[in-house]
Amino acid sequence: MTTRIHADFSQRVVIRPQDYQWVDSPMPGVERMKLDRIGDEVGRATSLVRFAPNSQFSAHRHDGGEEFLVLEGVFSDEHQDYPSGSYVRNPIGTAHTPRIGESGATILVKLHQFRPEDQEQKALDTNTGVWHQGLVDGLRVMLLHDFEGEHVALVEWAPNTRFNPHRHWGGEEIFVLEGTFYDEHGEYPKGTWIRSPHLSQHKPFTKEDGALIFVKTGHLPWDEKRQSF
Repeated sequence: MTTRIHADFSQRVVIRPQDYQWVDSPMPGVERMKLDRIGDEVGRATSLVRFAPNSQFSAHRHDGGEEFLVLEGVFSDEHQDYPSGSYVRNPIGTAHTPRIGESGATILVKLHQFRPEDQEQKALDTNTGVWHQGLVDGLRVMLLHDFEGEHVALVEWAPNTRFNPHRHWGGEEIFVLEGTFYDEHGEYPKGTWIRSPHLSQHKPFTKEDGALIFVKTGHLPWDEKRQSF
């Protein structure tokens, strides 16, 4: 039977660090925290992946595309090194062989979620990226990717910032990188993953510690059968 984890995209999902359940991958020294998944070893997946120092993963092809953000350490493959803060997109048809050095690495990775037409390959260092003023005072935004309604960005929230109530066309996915993120539904510390469905809405804000979040919008399917819009 096909593995299904948080596979109903009409449901809101919140996973905080205390909820993490790391499981071994097929490769020694590589562990995964599965956030959502449809499929077994190959399938549509969003995961945290933790690589021990000097570990590696088998050569593989990205039949549905690969997108990842390096959270800790340095991720490496035969193409280059990607230090913490790197945002990487490998379109459908690309391939690589991950090889991790002495510092180890932890990444947030999304697999088999690319539109076939989205063929831009990129590796961005967000440590040197350009910030732009957000829609309200206290917000700065760094755009990472934009394609046919799908938007990916880092958003920096100053302490005690409030954003307008808004609705998520195509859903919203957030990973809290620093600080604490809030809305009327709850409190989300560093390391929290939030997936909010198509047409959901909220009123986000921060308190004294502010927040830095990785956010994707416009990419979640509303049709369970088609897994697309």
